Amino acid sequence: MRISTNMIYEAGVARMNEQQSALLKTQQQISANRRILTPADDPIASARALDLAQGKSVNEQYATNRQNAKDALAQEEGVLSSITSLIQDLQTQIVTAGNGSYDNDQRKYIATDLRSRFEELMGLANSRDGEGNYMFAGYQTSAQPFASSASGVQYFGDQGQKLLQVGPARQIAVNDTGDALFDRISRYDTFTVTPNLASSSSASVSGFSVYDASSLRASPDKYNYVITFSNDPLDTTVPTTYQVDAVPATVPASPPVAKGNYTPGEAIKFNGLQVVISGAPVDGDNVTVSPVPPGNQSLFKTLKDMITQLETPADGAAGKANLAHGLEVASGNLASALDNVLKIRASVGSRLREIDALDAAGADRDLQYSDAISKLTDLDYAKAISDLVKQKTTLEAAQKTFVQTTGLSLFNLL
Repeated sequence: MRISTNMIYEAGVARMNEQQSALLKTQQQISANRRILTPADDPIASARALDLAQGKSVNEQYATNRQNAKDALAQEEGVLSSITSLIQDLQTQIVTAGNGSYDNDQRKYIATDLRSRFEELMGLANSRDGEGNYMFAGYQTSAQPFASSASGVQYFGDQGQKLLQVGPARQIAVNDTGDALFDRISRYDTFTVTPNLASSSSASVSGFSVYDASSLRASPDKYNYVITFSNDPLDTTVPTTYQVDAVPATVPASPPVAKGNYTPGEAIKFNGLQVVISGAPVDGDNVTVSPVPPGNQSLFKTLKDMITQLETPADGAAGKANLAHGLEVASGNLASALDNVLKIRASVGSRLREIDALDAAGADRDLQYSDAISKLTDLDYAKAISDLVKQKTTLEAAQKTFVQTTGLSLFNLL
């Protein structure tokens, strides 16, 4: 085959260009620390790396969501801590108000302080987060959740809980609703006293209280107590007597709970309850003591009732009995409110702990993504430098031989 000088030039230049291209690519790989510069370098590995990069990006978004959830729950925990302290202060005030040496004026001073605590509670219930959104309004974050009116404090939020996706298969609530925190509180078990008195009777109920809660029957919502008075209207020398009967809803009538001679203004005690009746009942008069059906009572109403109770004069035995009963009911309702707040605080703490666990799992997952992507796309420096040296040597040799080959001429031999 005849080799022309032009073919020698073209072949030499082509080979040197190939070597220069290979050398340039190796230099680019070293500077970028990447084996794959374009999908054409390794289509399969490139597609897999892209898929892993997408997964890593989603995992990073989960981490961002978890941080946002942490911030929201930490702010809520701060408000719940303040509410807990406020309720505990109110419980202390209840104990103080029950001091037998306090008079009506001193209890009114406590009521004045409770009014300021009421405003403080309203402020906490209408707390905002760092972005200015109401924390306890459910989904209605731009509307004030609680407002006071003549009929009491009304809730204008909803029951929605905002959820954040904090993991591939986990959503976490980042708020609690105001009605769950302040309104849906189990009401303390108490009783109503209903007198059924004849028109000629001068008797009246002047006091009622639970003096020994441990003595109450296990299921007070299933029965009533009826106090019936008996006397002989024709013989005033015969003392008036009373008999207390339990009226169960599902069992036959039982023996009397208590009975005795009636003394006006003296407490009639039975099963941990006491009723103070004044005046002269007539034969057949009766008083029914009925349990209040189970239900809910807001913390705001509990506080309002406390204020009203302390502003009401407690004069005489009847007034003192009413005060004792009112304070006992308030104490029970505050205990229920505190239990409710602590339950929600426990839920917030549980969510924060779960987020910490998800953070650790997310960090491990991010490391796994990075390692897998690195194995697919990162450069083997030792091999790359070895290739660079070899390609450089090859290019230099090709350039030298090209010079020598293109320098050949028959005229040099003549």
